[in-house]
Amino acid sequence: MSVLIVGSIALDDIKTPLEEHKNLLGGSASYGAVAASFFSPVNLVGIVGEDFPKEHIALFKTRNIDLAGLQIVPGETFRWSGEYLWDLNTRETRSVALNVFEHFTPTLPENYKDTPIVLLANIAPDLQHHVLDQVRQPRFVIADTMDLWIAIAKPRLIELLARVHMLILNDSEARELTGETSLIKAGHKLRAMGPQYVAVKKGEHGCLLFGGDGQFFSCPAYPLEDIHDPTGAGDTFAGGLAGYLAQKAEGEVTFATLRQAVVFGSVLASYNVEKFSLERIKTVTQDEIASRHEIFRRISQL
Repeated sequence: MSVLIVGSIALDDIKTPLEEHKNLLGGSASYGAVAASFFSPVNLVGIVGEDFPKEHIALFKTRNIDLAGLQIVPGETFRWSGEYLWDLNTRETRSVALNVFEHFTPTLPENYKDTPIVLLANIAPDLQHHVLDQVRQPRFVIADTMDLWIAIAKPRLIELLARVHMLILNDSEARELTGETSLIKAGHKLRAMGPQYVAVKKGEHGCLLFGGDGQFFSCPAYPLEDIHDPTGAGDTFAGGLAGYLAQKAEGEVTFATLRQAVVFGSVLASYNVEKFSLERIKTVTQDEIASRHEIFRRISQL
């Protein structure tokens, strides 16, 4: 099965305490699509300007990512610049230029509308609703979000939760959206808002997965010694999870399948942070994924 991924495609400038790189491929849809492509074909929907480098288009094509839904329009591509502090957990946005992304309206090609697995990557809730208005009876819908949408579009985000099967967000966002300090309480409260499943990302401390009837799974993070660029780790996690579901979930998605999907998403995210942008993730092999998954399996007692 294929995965439909709708989100941002960007050019990033990123600075860490040790390095700085400019004009990197970024955006939630870029990370998500490349990660998902390790497991399944991807239908990508996004927008870029005429300045978008051709080598990035070529990368998408080599990854079995269909680009019929990619809009290339006059103007400049969405640009983001950020700086990480020494712990690489704290990030400051230096500049944002929405450019052509400011007027992005996701339009699905006809053959995309029947894609069984849908990942609504990190974009405004109104746009996520617009995508769901176009798809026909998807088997499983995943939505990602961020603190910005909780702050400025909370009512529309809450409406969205009733339309999706799974919500992905990080720990601070879970607390902000629910008003709970306990992540366990927050996870259960988020499920009560609509989604069957909730994944709460905790960065270097792993991920919590909540399901019905008290189902719960805690996935650790891979013990990395060197992290070069955390940008896109959450999007890579979501894409890997969605791609795995498309490959493995032939019928109804179960909690057991989602546990495995969370681990594979975490595996890919752990590779992603080893280099800037998608430079590491695009070179990962299936053998490397299997090797690191085995380590996750042992420490997670899967």
